[in-house]
Amino acid sequence: MKELLIGNAAVARGVWEAGATVATAYPGTPSTEITEHIASYEEIYSEWAPNEKVAMEVAIGASRGGARSIVSMKHVGLNVAADPLFTASYIGSNGGLVVAVADDPGMHSSQNEQDTRYYARSSHLPLLEPSDSQETRDFTKQAFELSEEFDSPVILRLTTRISHSQSLVELQERADVPLKPYKKDVAKNVMMPAMARARHKIVEEREKRLSVFSDNFSGNRIEWGDRDIGIITSGVCYQYAKEVIPEASYLKLGMINPLPRKLIELFSAGVTRLYIIEELEPIIEEQVKSWGIEVTGKDLFSVQGEISSRMISDALQRETRKARDPETLPVRPPVLCPGCPHRAVFHALSTLKLNVTGDIGCYTLGALPPLNAMDSCICMGASIGTALGMEKARGEDFAERTVAVIGDSTFLHTGINGLMDVVYNRGITTTLILDNSITGMTGHQDHPGTGKNIKGSPAPEIDLVKLVQSLGIRHVYVIDPYELDDMLNTIERETERHEPSVIIARRPCFLIARGQKAKAAFDSGYCNECGKCITIGCPAIANKEGRPEINPVLCVGCGLCVEVCEQNAIRLEKE
Repeated sequence: MKELLIGNAAVARGVWEAGATVATAYPGTPSTEITEHIASYEEIYSEWAPNEKVAMEVAIGASRGGARSIVSMKHVGLNVAADPLFTASYIGSNGGLVVAVADDPGMHSSQNEQDTRYYARSSHLPLLEPSDSQETRDFTKQAFELSEEFDSPVILRLTTRISHSQSLVELQERADVPLKPYKKDVAKNVMMPAMARARHKIVEEREKRLSVFSDNFSGNRIEWGDRDIGIITSGVCYQYAKEVIPEASYLKLGMINPLPRKLIELFSAGVTRLYIIEELEPIIEEQVKSWGIEVTGKDLFSVQGEISSRMISDALQRETRKARDPETLPVRPPVLCPGCPHRAVFHALSTLKLNVTGDIGCYTLGALPPLNAMDSCICMGASIGTALGMEKARGEDFAERTVAVIGDSTFLHTGINGLMDVVYNRGITTTLILDNSITGMTGHQDHPGTGKNIKGSPAPEIDLVKLVQSLGIRHVYVIDPYELDDMLNTIERETERHEPSVIIARRPCFLIARGQKAKAAFDSGYCNECGKCITIGCPAIANKEGRPEINPVLCVGCGLCVEVCEQNAIRLEKE
C-alpha cells in the first residue's frame, strides 16, 4: 500500500517500521512533525524534552539500554546537543541510534543557515540525506541498521523542502526487533581520558570501514545519460536538477559522510564537464577538489539560501522551457496573531522606551514595526545572559532601562541558567517570562510547564513562580498582559529596583484558549485619528485613508485596542 506523506511523516513511518521503541525531541521547525507523527504510534515511547541536549542524552541512554532510538531537532538545536553527540560518536551505539536533523536553507524560521554536514565530518559520524519521502522512509530504516552494524550513531539530514514536501511512500509492516543485551563495559562507555584515547582510534578505523560501505551503498548511484554534462548532487537539489536537465548524467548521493571516493572518481572520469549542485556550504565540492578532480560548484551557485530549478537553469544556461517572470506581490511582513498576549507586552515595552534583549519564539516578531520593541535575538535562552552582559558593560543606570524577554518554553529550555547567572553574579536585570502556556511558534507543542505530555496525557506541571524563587529571585510577580495599566506600572517599578526581579506575563495563547465572545467596534464620532490603535500592530486593524477600521472577521475581542484608545472611540460588543 502507498500513502502520500510529507518527509517528516515518512521519517516517523520509517522509525515505526524499523521496530524502534524510543523517540525524543525538542520541537523546532522544520523538524517538529517528525516526533508529532511518531507519537501517534503506540508501540513507541515519545517525549518532548526540555531541550535538545536532554533529548539527545535520553536517546543515547535508550540506545545503551538496547532499544532502537531516534532523537529529532532542527539544525540550531544540534548546537545545543553537540556536547553529548561528539562523545556518543566515541561510545557508539547498542540499539540503533539515529539523529534526525532538519536544516533550514533560506532561513524560513531560523536565525542562521548552518550546515549539519559539517557536524557529521567533525564528529566522524555517517550522514544520510534523502531526496524524497520514499527515500526518507528507506534511509531512516537503513540508518538504524547502519548504526548497529558499525556501532555508531547515524545522522539523518533533512532540509525544509524534504521535511515538508509530499510524495508517495510504500508502506510496510513493523519489524519485531528485540532489545539488544545490555552489558557493563567501562572501557567503551565511560569516557575518561584514557578510555577516550583508545576509543578515538576505533572511531578512525570505523570511518575507514564506512568509506568502503559508502562506495557500495545503494543510496549512492550513477545514472548515466548525456556524458557531456555530469552532475553530482543530493537531497532536494537532485529533484530540481533532474527537472531542469533530465538528459544529463547524474551521481546521486544518499550518503554524504563519508563520501564514496571510488564512485566519484569513476563518475568524474566518465563525463566531459563535471558540476556539483549542493545547498549551503561546499562540503562535497571541497572534498572532491582535494582529490584532484576538476569540478565546478560554488562558482555558479551561492552558499546562501535555497537552490531552485530556475537557479540551476540560469546557472547552467540549459533552460528547457521559458520561465515566467514572477509576479510582483505586495509585501506582507509577519505579525503576531490577533489576540496574542505578547502584543500587549511589547506595546508596553515600546511605550516605556526600554532596551529589550529578546529570545526565540513568537514574540521575536515584537522586533518588527509598528511595535519596534526588541533590540536583539541570538539563540534559545540568550536573552537573560545578554541583558546581564549589557548591564556589566554599561552599568546599573543602563540596566534600569533594560529588560530581558523570554517565553515559557524557551525559559525551561535554556533560560534557567541565564537567570541563575544574574542572581549569582549580583545583576539587577529584570526578566519578563511571557507565559502563553504552550510552545507557540512551532505549532502548540506541550512542555514541562503545561501539565501535559506529548500524547496529551496529564503530566506534572512546573510551577514557574516557585522555580524562579528557588534560583534566588525574591521579587516575582504574575500579571495579566491584558491589564495594560497594571503591567506598565509593574514593569516601571521593577526596572528601577536594584536587585533582580521576574515578571511573569501569563495569558494562554488565544489559539488554544478562545475565551472572548466579543468584537471591537469603532465609534467614528469619538475618533480623532490619532493612530494609537494602529501602533499595537493588530492585523484586525487597518488604516483606510487615514482612518482606522476594524475587520470583524479577524478581530477576536481581546480588548487591547480599547485600552490604548484615549478617546473612548473603541468598544467591545458581544457577539
